[in-house]
Amino acid sequence: MTNDAWSPVAVVGAGALGCYFGGVLARAGASVTLIGRRAHVEAIKRDGLGFESLGRQEFIPVAASENIAAVAGARLILFCVKSSDTDEAARAMAEYLAPDAVVLSLQNGVNNVERIRLHLKQQVIPALVYAAAQMSGPGRVRHTGGGDLVVGQLGDGGSAGGTTAPSVKALTTFLTGVGIPVRVSDHIEVELWSKLVLNCAYNAISALCGARYGTMVANAEIRAVMLAAVDEVVWVAAAKGIRLPDDMAETTIRLADVMPVTISSTAQDIRNGKRTEIDHLNGYVVREGEALGIATPVNRTLNALTKLLEQGKVGTVR
Repeated sequence: MTNDAWSPVAVVGAGALGCYFGGVLARAGASVTLIGRRAHVEAIKRDGLGFESLGRQEFIPVAASENIAAVAGARLILFCVKSSDTDEAARAMAEYLAPDAVVLSLQNGVNNVERIRLHLKQQVIPALVYAAAQMSGPGRVRHTGGGDLVVGQLGDGGSAGGTTAPSVKALTTFLTGVGIPVRVSDHIEVELWSKLVLNCAYNAISALCGARYGTMVANAEIRAVMLAAVDEVVWVAAAKGIRLPDDMAETTIRLADVMPVTISSTAQDIRNGKRTEIDHLNGYVVREGEALGIATPVNRTLNALTKLLEQGKVGTVR
């Protein structure tokens, strides 16, 4: 059963990951509202959320809305919009949020929490998502691997050995209780950059080649490109005073063992003709490298090629 102290829950950006975690919460009995695009909202209102995981298909009754005002009254906000939409979404929901609401950022990239805090007074907690999911149709999500979260505190909470806030501990207990494995990190900035390493190694190549993670790692030449991208991210992080684990290369390759059939969210965006988050992944590393005087030619190439592919798919350039 759920803890009523964290209910109701609103999911802002009910795409694949938002629908997956919202579905898990709703299935456990939480009052959940999914806020997303019209096609998904209409299908969910009509049929419930189509939820496929571990070969099991079910339809979960859950509220859905296109209107950001649906966050009103929510105690917990799962903030799942693309990094490129962070400022707009945070600004739009600011007037509707309850004063004691807690925002959990389930996003790629390393600077979303700081950007959300520019628009909100409520507590914002960063979370790293180690789960793979994709929308298999309007209002239908397919979970393909993983499901863990890592949470912590940035800035006012400290990311290097600070005392964990009671709200973080309570939220962790709640999420674990409904079946979402959660680990609390005292070094969340390192965790965020470690996840950025994985994104930079996998996302663009998966999109450019239409390849699954297992296929990528099995190819020696692709594996070499991935590891070169990893090195560049590690160098940029070090220049910013962030010491990443020594085994980042091994960790990156091992991800394919856990998610061999996964394709990246960037690949899914390209396939669906949507704008990607590449500017906040490889592109972010390129910009930070330029500011620090560190060359990042592999990340620069992956970023540029993905943006060219994106332009053709979304129709901004023909």
